[in-house]
Amino acid sequence: MRPVFIAACLLLLAPITDSWWASGSAVILDPRMVCKKNRRVRGRLASICKNETGLLKEISRGVTLGATECAHQFRNRRWNCTTQRRSMRKILMRDTRETGFVNAITAAGVTYAITRACTAGSLLECSCEKEIPKPRKGRVTQVPQPPSPVQKDKWQWGGCSDNVRFGLQKSREFMDSRYRKKSDIKTLIKLHNHNAGRLAIKNNMKVECKCHGLSGSCTLRTCWWRMPTFREVGDRLRDKFEGAAKVISNNDGDNFMPESPNIKRPGKKDIIYSEESPDFCTFNMKTGSLGTEGRQCNVSSAGTDSCDQLCCRRGYVQNTIREAENCNCQFKWCCEVICETCYVKRDIQTCL
Repeated sequence: MRPVFIAACLLLLAPITDSWWASGSAVILDPRMVCKKNRRVRGRLASICKNETGLLKEISRGVTLGATECAHQFRNRRWNCTTQRRSMRKILMRDTRETGFVNAITAAGVTYAITRACTAGSLLECSCEKEIPKPRKGRVTQVPQPPSPVQKDKWQWGGCSDNVRFGLQKSREFMDSRYRKKSDIKTLIKLHNHNAGRLAIKNNMKVECKCHGLSGSCTLRTCWWRMPTFREVGDRLRDKFEGAAKVISNNDGDNFMPESPNIKRPGKKDIIYSEESPDFCTFNMKTGSLGTEGRQCNVSSAGTDSCDQLCCRRGYVQNTIREAENCNCQFKWCCEVICETCYVKRDIQTCL
């Protein structure tokens, strides 16, 4: 079983336990075991656990999707969204901006997978969205202009719109229902970041159209709503991570506010946190940091993967390796491509 899937299924434990990972919890490879392990499940969550096994399968796929995207977005950073069990456990028990991103991308992944399954007809509980979408305030440009009275027969909503409403609903029911009656700061932040992840999909739906007619003409155009790619969702949430806002509990304890009065209150789409992150430069299992020793860096980069940044100014060692690749390929009739194996030298830099 791939490490990403293992970590993904562990993330799925979050809504069912009081912390992301219960102390000493075992690796649960089948997320349906989450329901079996908790006998106190009530309400809508209980309905999902007992009656909607197909939905649980899509939730598993969504968590895996989120974990894979997290690893992609942070692959060149000091914290690379590691799937190492003990490290991730410590990260997710804190309330840093990294925790916020994981919560957001996981909620987005669950929403995305469920919505996609509805469109594909894989779930009995839902299907395509048939309702004509209404333009959202401030986003009218994404909706095709209505046809003129003379052309009423040449433009229509149809096709198979992504049923994001169902995906949002089920994601909330599964991930948020256990926390709704709590008002501590960590719970408020968790729920906020869950919602920020979902909004990265909901607020960025796109219109796709298909033309119908003879010889490629567009005598009739059918349009429908489509989700953005999940890479686009990950990119947007990474940007929100970069601008994440630190918050504290307000006086009544039922909400949060910016740590500094000079900072604008974060919006619904923003990622928030309450604890500062470690620098992730050196190994420290108390914080979940694995350090960057032994990581490959890019000596010609000026970004987060540069040797200066990634190695935390400790320096690096350069080695030359030989890599095999296909070369001098020829097409042989019929039908085969024959290549030689060539070896090329490549310099790699490794953090000290």
